[in-house]
Amino acid sequence: MMAAGADPTQAFREEASDLLAELETALLCLEESPDDRDLLDTAFRALHTIKGSGAMFGFEAAAGFTHHLENAFDMVRRGVIAPNSALIGVALAARDHIRTLIEAPEQADLVLGERLLHQVAALTGGTDTATTASRRDEPPPPPVTATWRFRFRLARDAMVMGTNPLRLLDEIRDLGECTITGLTEAVPPLEEIDPYGCYLAWDVVLTTDQPESAIEDVFIFVRDSMELTIERVVDLDPRLGDILTRRGDVDAETIEDIAARQPKLGELLVQDGALSEERLHSALAEQKHLRAEGAAKAANPAAAASIRVAAERLDDLMDQVGELVIAQARLKQLIASSDDLQIKAIAEEIERLANGLRETTMGIRMLPIGSLFGRFRRLVRDLSRDLNKDVMLTTDGEETELDKTVIERLNDPLVHIVRNSLDHGLETAEDRVRAGKSPQGRLHLSARHAGTQVRISIRDDGKGLDRARIRAKAEEQDLIAPGTKLSDADLFQLIFHPGFSTAKAVTSLSGRGVGMDVVKRTIDSLRGTIEISSPPGQGTEIALSLPLTLAIIDGLLVRVGKGRFVMPLSAVEECVELPAEDDRHTGRNFLNIRDELVPFIRLRELFGTQTPPDPYQKVVIISSGERRIGLVVDQVLGDHQTVIKSLSKLHADVASFSGATILGDGTVALILDTAHLVASGQGLDQQRSAS
Repeated sequence: MMAAGADPTQAFREEASDLLAELETALLCLEESPDDRDLLDTAFRALHTIKGSGAMFGFEAAAGFTHHLENAFDMVRRGVIAPNSALIGVALAARDHIRTLIEAPEQADLVLGERLLHQVAALTGGTDTATTASRRDEPPPPPVTATWRFRFRLARDAMVMGTNPLRLLDEIRDLGECTITGLTEAVPPLEEIDPYGCYLAWDVVLTTDQPESAIEDVFIFVRDSMELTIERVVDLDPRLGDILTRRGDVDAETIEDIAARQPKLGELLVQDGALSEERLHSALAEQKHLRAEGAAKAANPAAAASIRVAAERLDDLMDQVGELVIAQARLKQLIASSDDLQIKAIAEEIERLANGLRETTMGIRMLPIGSLFGRFRRLVRDLSRDLNKDVMLTTDGEETELDKTVIERLNDPLVHIVRNSLDHGLETAEDRVRAGKSPQGRLHLSARHAGTQVRISIRDDGKGLDRARIRAKAEEQDLIAPGTKLSDADLFQLIFHPGFSTAKAVTSLSGRGVGMDVVKRTIDSLRGTIEISSPPGQGTEIALSLPLTLAIIDGLLVRVGKGRFVMPLSAVEECVELPAEDDRHTGRNFLNIRDELVPFIRLRELFGTQTPPDPYQKVVIISSGERRIGLVVDQVLGDHQTVIKSLSKLHADVASFSGATILGDGTVALILDTAHLVASGQGLDQQRSAS
C-alpha cells in the first residue's frame, strides 16, 4: 500500500523490483522442477502484473517487451511448449532487460532487446524436446465458448495508486464480445466527491472462449483491494421453469432470476432424473444466499496487511527513538536522587514505553535474510556455467531476521565469498570424481540466531584451503617470518590481508587480492567477526557473526580511571576480580580461568590513564568466536542501553573504539571494539606460545 501523495512512478519501480525478484526465483526453481505448475503460474503472474502496471504508469517499452515474454509463458502454461534450460536462460536475460527498461530506460540496449525477442520466438516456435513434439502433434482441443457475468468495484484510492479503469475495460473487451454497464449507486453528492476517488462499479456480460482464469488475470494486480464476483450464465431449460411454476413451487419472477444463475450441472442432473426440481430450487436458493454473503464480505475488505515506507523514514524514526532512549536515561539518573514516589512511578512507565517503542522500531527494521540469500541463486547458476562446474546451492534459515542496514552492507562481502568458493574451492566434475566425490559440487548458505547475534555460514564441499600455499605466499609478502608457528585459524586469517591472493593467474573472477580484503573491512565495520575452518579435502566454511542491529545495543558500562566505556553485552562472558598476585606483577598477562589460560589487557596501560588504580580491579572476560580475552577495568558500573553514534572521520584510525554514546548525565562514553581487542589479546597469547 502506498501513502497518498507519494510518487506513483517510484512506487511502481519498487513493486516492479519485488516482482522481478519473484520472477527470477520462480524461473530458477522452474529450471529444476519444470513440472511444477505453481512455479509456472507465479512466473506468468509476475510478467502479467509488470506488463499491466507498466502500461498504466507510462512504461510502454517495458510493457511491450514483457508482453512477448508473457505470451511465451502462456504457451508453456497451455502445454504447447515445455520449459527447458534454454528458455529459462533467455527468460532470465529478458528479466534483466526489463529491469533496465524500468529503472534506467535511457540506458537500455534496444539491440539486445530485439535479439532476446528473436531468441524467444525461435524457442517458442521450435520443438526442443520430445515432450514438446508429442504435445504439438496432438490437435488442440476445440475452444469452448461461454457467457460470463461479473461485477467489479475498484478500491476507492485505485486511481491514486495508478490504476486506470479504462485500461481494464479495454482488456476485458479483448477477451470477446461483451456488454459493459456502469453502476453509479455509490456516487456521492457533488459536494462530497473526492476528485481522486473511484466510485463507479461495472457490470459486464462477456461471451468468450477464454477460461474464467483469463477474466481473473485482468485484475491480477489489483485483486487484493477490490470487489469481484464472477458467475457463468447458462439458459435454464424452460420445461423445468414450467414445471416449477405450474406446481406453484416458485413464481415466474423467481424462475427468471434462477434462469440467469443456474449452473450447467443442475440442468443436466434434472434432465437425467438424478435431481428433483424441488431439490434444485433449494440448492439454488442456498447458492444465492452464499453469493450475497460473499458480496457483503467483499464490500468491507480488510485493511492492507502491509504498507510500503521509505527507508529514510525508518532511519529517521530510529534516530528519534535513539534520542528518546538517551533522554530517558538522563531522566532515570535525575529521578534516582528523588524521594517522590509519584515521579518515580511516571519515570518507570516512561522507561517501559521507551523500551517497547525501541523493540517495535527495531522490529520494523528487521528483514528476513532470505531476501539476501535469494540473490545468489542466479549468481551461482551463471558462474557455474562460466566455470563449467556443476554446483547445487542450498540454503537454510532464510527466515532469520537481521537489521536492514546490515543486510544491505552484507551483499558485497557475500558475493566475494561465493565467487571464491566457486572459483577456488569447488573442483570440476572430473577432479571431484577422481577425489571420490560426487560430480556435483555443493554450496550451502545458512543463518541462525546465536544470542544477540546472527551467525551466517558459507560452506562448500570442495578441496579446502591450501595451507602450504597460503604460508608460502604470506612469507613471500613478508606477512610472517619463515618458520613462524601459526594455528590454522591464524593462518587462514592471512587471506584477508590487502593484496593477498593464492591464485596462479589473474582472471575475470579472481587473482588480484582485493575481494577478501573487502570482506574483512566490511565485516569489521559491522562490528562482526569472521571464522574459517577447512579440513583438508573436505571443503571450507566461512562463518560470519554479526550484531542484530547497528543502532541500539545493550552494553556493559565500565570505568577506567576517570573515563567510562561501553562493551557490547553480547560479547561479555563473565566478570571476575583481578587476583592480588596478578595485580602486583604487571608483566604477567594471563589469568587461570577454570584451568584455562586467558590473556588479558590492562586498559589503563592501553589508554595511558594517569590516575591511581582502584584497589580491587575487575576483569571483564569477552569473546569473539572461539577466542577469549580479559579486559582489566577499575569498576563495573552495570548494564546500559547504548545508542551508537559514529565517530568522525578524524577518528577513523582509532582501532580500539567502534563508536560513542551519550550517557544519562550528558557525558560521552566510547564503545570498545571488542573484535580488535580480542585480536590484540591473541597477540599476547602467540608471544607466550613462541616463548
